[in-house]
Amino acid sequence: MEHASQDEIRKHVRTYVLVFVALLGLTVITVAVSYMHLSIVPAVIVALFIASIKGGLVASYFMHLISEKKLVYVTLLLTVVFFIALISLPLLGYHDTID
Repeated sequence: MEHASQDEIRKHVRTYVLVFVALLGLTVITVAVSYMHLSIVPAVIVALFIASIKGGLVASYFMHLISEKKLVYVTLLLTVVFFIALISLPLLGYHDTID
């Protein structure tokens, strides 16, 4: 079994700390945006945008997808496309009226 050098371990720990700080900052931004009193559609769009960035950071670094092969990225992209499609369906019908 190979042992990682101390410098390599420090590099990984530094990366995890930076990702944690970014997630913490994005959480603060999410709370700040909630106080902006946006209407429903822009609030949902901003919240999903911030959540997507946070989810991407978690999946990339904490789930180690950043070093995976191309097939994983294709699968992840397909998941994002379907997620956007499913989220947009209620938003598209938000202004529909029943006569």
